Amino acid sequence: MVEFKVVKIEKPEEINVILGQSHFIKTVEDLYEAIVTSVPGVKFGLAFCEASGPRLVRYAGNDDELVELAKKNAMNVGAGHFFIVVLKNAFPINVLNAIKQAQEVVNIFAASANPMQVIVAETDQGRAVLGVVDGYPPLGFEDEEHIAQRKDFLRKIGYKM
Repeated sequence: MVEFKVVKIEKPEEINVILGQSHFIKTVEDLYEAIVTSVPGVKFGLAFCEASGPRLVRYAGNDDELVELAKKNAMNVGAGHFFIVVLKNAFPINVLNAIKQAQEVVNIFAASANPMQVIVAETDQGRAVLGVVDGYPPLGFEDEEHIAQRKDFLRKIGYKM
């Protein structure tokens, strides 16, 4: 038997989240180092669902509120080797490559400030993340005004010259 669940990622609107899967308890320390060395002043919390042994939610970070948010969401998803990083004062683009380079990272499911839902399958053994609903479906195509707004926004936040 398989039961499907939708687990909402709980977070304030302005907070960015990275959802992924890893394979080893070392994940917590390696992701901590990857994040703090990528962006000066970044605030974050991270949590990792251990899949064997004591099967604890392991966690770290440098902001108590973000750590608690990461722990809560990790426990709610509850899938083996699932991890969540909750970011403030940085965008996922600032830390994503460093996170992907951690030896134990297997997969990144999503990285966004959008509302997110995690699609979880539950069996008698445990839970698995099948995918992530990131934001909402498109309403149409961008026009010239939208193109100009996109380009202006990227320059305003310093990602394009």
